[in-house]
Amino acid sequence: MKKTTHFLLIASLLGPLASQSLQAETVFITLEKDNALAVVDPVAGKLLQTITIGQQPRGIVASQDGKVLYVATSDENTIKMFDSDSLKEIGRLPSGEDPETFAISPDGKFLYVSNEDDSEVTVIDINARKAVQKIKVGVEPEGVAVSPDNRWVIVTSETTNMLHWIDTKTRQIVENTLVDTRPRAASFTADSQQLWATSEMAGTLQVLDTNTKQIIHNIKFEIPGVTPEQIQPVGVVIDTERRFAYVALGPSNRIAVINAQTYKVEKYFLVGQRVWNIVFSPDQKHLYSANGLSNDVSIIDLQEQKVTKSIAVGREPWGLTVKP
Repeated sequence: MKKTTHFLLIASLLGPLASQSLQAETVFITLEKDNALAVVDPVAGKLLQTITIGQQPRGIVASQDGKVLYVATSDENTIKMFDSDSLKEIGRLPSGEDPETFAISPDGKFLYVSNEDDSEVTVIDINARKAVQKIKVGVEPEGVAVSPDNRWVIVTSETTNMLHWIDTKTRQIVENTLVDTRPRAASFTADSQQLWATSEMAGTLQVLDTNTKQIIHNIKFEIPGVTPEQIQPVGVVIDTERRFAYVALGPSNRIAVINAQTYKVEKYFLVGQRVWNIVFSPDQKHLYSANGLSNDVSIIDLQEQKVTKSIAVGREPWGLTVKP
């Protein structure tokens, strides 16, 4: 056999494996009870490793280039920075008291952190590694979202039942929108024209027009055989083309699939127990969920429209982020 033919034969045999490796990605999950970070290979469908990172880790976000992981270690009142390859701690950011949820600005310059006990949002300059402002908000701030056009920071206030609209230039609240009971998470559409926010205790989701800051749709979830008290909307994500939105429904152990054009709930995925937060794969062909009481992560194939795998990761998985 000629060398050229032999090489082509090997290449053809390795092609699927090479393609798979090119599509490989890593999912990082905070484990609130284990004070640890779990690292999962979703392509292989296995847990790669677990490392101890600090007391009560919750929110986690990756930098735009995927090189840095930011993790809120709530009981240590800080956000720790980790190299996403070596998983070594490379810095700490002054987050204020009890950081839980935070978001990074689209330009990668600032973190906005909710401080539940102090009814504040801490603004952190990432390069300077210092807090540059404290913004007073409603009682028990929770979810934080930054619009893709970098104009708005949204903070949900659980007890005040409001969404606070903070102008990123002035860092002042310009409007408050009253929503249903106990708003938890919020997410902007890719064009920054809509905001989707969940209300945990009401079992609803509100869709708001960013320009008017008013509710244009209110979506109620109903699952056959599941009591309304178990349907508690928390994490929400919308694909970049605004075709579908996905909402984690807490103790109902379901993720709702919503047509983002008609606002109709089309189906529910059955996942692990107390699904809390969800995140897309970089190509948005898969969805990953942190299931806090079953101690696992579910992998959902969005093209096949089915849950394909459950991976045990450790005690009380809370937040997730993905590195390509």
